[in-house]
Amino acid sequence: MTEQTNLTRRTFAKALGAGAMMLPFAGALAGCQAKDKGAASSAAGTSSKGDAKSQVIVTMPASSEPSAGFNPLVSWGCGEHVHEPLIQSTLLTTTVDMGFKNDLATDYKCSEDGLVWTFVIRDDAKFTDGEALTAKDVAFTLNGILNSETSECDLSMVKEARATDDFTVEVELNKPFNAFLYTLAVIGIVPEHAYSDSYGENPIGSGRYMLERWDKGQQVILAANPDYYGEAPKMQRVVVVFKDEDASLASAKASEADVAYTSATFAANQPKGYDLLNCASVDSRGIALPTVPANSPKTRSNGADYETGNNVTSDIAVRRAINYAIDRQLMIDHVLSGYGEPAYNVCDGMPWASDAMHIATDVDKAKSILDEAGWAVASDGIRVKDGVRASVELYYPASDTVRQAIANEFADQMKGIGLEVNLNGAGWDEIYQHGYNDLVTWGWGSNSPIEMYNLYYSKGTGNFASYKNETVDKHIDAALSYANVEDSYEEWKLAQWDGSEGVGPQGGATWVWFANVDHLYFTKQNLVIAEQKMHPHGHGWSLVNNVDQWEWA
Repeated sequence: MTEQTNLTRRTFAKALGAGAMMLPFAGALAGCQAKDKGAASSAAGTSSKGDAKSQVIVTMPASSEPSAGFNPLVSWGCGEHVHEPLIQSTLLTTTVDMGFKNDLATDYKCSEDGLVWTFVIRDDAKFTDGEALTAKDVAFTLNGILNSETSECDLSMVKEARATDDFTVEVELNKPFNAFLYTLAVIGIVPEHAYSDSYGENPIGSGRYMLERWDKGQQVILAANPDYYGEAPKMQRVVVVFKDEDASLASAKASEADVAYTSATFAANQPKGYDLLNCASVDSRGIALPTVPANSPKTRSNGADYETGNNVTSDIAVRRAINYAIDRQLMIDHVLSGYGEPAYNVCDGMPWASDAMHIATDVDKAKSILDEAGWAVASDGIRVKDGVRASVELYYPASDTVRQAIANEFADQMKGIGLEVNLNGAGWDEIYQHGYNDLVTWGWGSNSPIEMYNLYYSKGTGNFASYKNETVDKHIDAALSYANVEDSYEEWKLAQWDGSEGVGPQGGATWVWFANVDHLYFTKQNLVIAEQKMHPHGHGWSLVNNVDQWEWA
């Protein structure tokens, strides 16, 4: 495959065919917890410029900087790392408990056949250039994403968006797909009259903030929008500085940052005057297990063919044994210093997650499954069946120390059941070549059932396991057909395991999941950060979804 240098995980997946993006779940699982070394300080907030009463300085990884700028038609808000776009308004937003809340929309409904969604939008929203926001801008934005070859946001389920009057827009779908509402919650609406190729660098929106300055490779400064139709932001100025982990820690130690992202590796180095904010996530690390044998028909995408299938994991006994053998908590303790939660699915903690996916570590059962399937232990400790040695290749991004450690821990644990795992650190361009025939340490999670569609549906964009099951597809199609999204939860659960079929470890066992990685930040003790949603995949912008509600004590 050529010209993949700029591909992200989602653009690669999108090239294969369908979609990605974000209702209530257990509130106790949401948000962040401050793990402090003492009581919060009562001192006034300070920053490098001394104006912290109305300003906050936040560090983020360099990967959080949007390469195409602040353009929702490319990636901003709805790309690799889904989040609210801040500069632009969205039709809907999601609440802390992941329910839907109107933003630009004042009302919406679905037709009986599930194919047409009608949105009525507010009549008092205007862009920062003074022009009114109308239904035409909404239709322009959605159609622009739909027709864009560069967008990381998938709206392939949409046939057309059209304005029926100044404040009403209809969105016609190709098939019932209620989960696209989650996507709408992160798509910022752009002005048709002011959109150009340079929009990403000079965005005009109607959201809570405006782009004040962007020093590429260094920082972004956002200023509160004085004409915002909603509640005025408490935090008037947001400075986002892009740094690597070492520099982020140094910024906190020097008290130059109010919020500094960190990781389990640096969490013990908590600077004086800071708390450790631990944000629960659905940022899942796991491995797809190819379900078809080697030399299966290649997966074709974007003019390229990908080798497909694996002679070891195509045996369902191997896939099930891997799921039972893995000690998730041990991996979290060894790799993440305890900063994570065991993962059993790509949607842990969500109302559509099935408890049937949760299985206890049972190495003896794993061995028994392999024994009964004819995988005999050879003299070197590695199992063999019908001349096939239980040896697999596992790829991880060489630049990601956490995934490297996960790969090593997985390999060590698999030795206990007679599975040999050969480790390969590489760049993503190379890794993508092995997505369908070897094992890869993936990161997924978007707070949306669409992620299940991506990974488990036969035509899903992330179906790296090449799994096709008619019953699972029927459950997913049924889930997507409900006019009321909350009514779909049970069908999503049945797709995981319905008592006889499903993607779960007792069924197809198409993935093995390890951990939901906690998102960690050093935060000044007198900074009050509003309650967080569970963070999706991607460390950075999700934290500031509600920065307008933050304040200094």
